[in-house]
Amino acid sequence: MKLPEDPMMLYSFINMKLRDFYPSLDALCEDMNVERDEIIRTLKTVGFEYNPARNRFW
Repeated sequence: MKLPEDPMMLYSFINMKLRDFYPSLDALCEDMNVERDEIIRTLKTVGFEYNPARNRFW
C-alpha cells in the first residue's frame, strides 16, 4: 500500500488506522508492510511524535 506523501494527510491516515484497526504503530507497520522509521521521520518534520501510551501521533 502506498501511504499519503503529504505529511498532514499521512498524519490523519495513520491516526485513523491506529484508532480503528491497530493496537500499536509496530502492528500497523508489520501488517501494512511499511517502514516505521519513515513514518516517524515524515511526521516529525511537521511537529508530530508518536505516543505509544495513547497509540497516536500528536
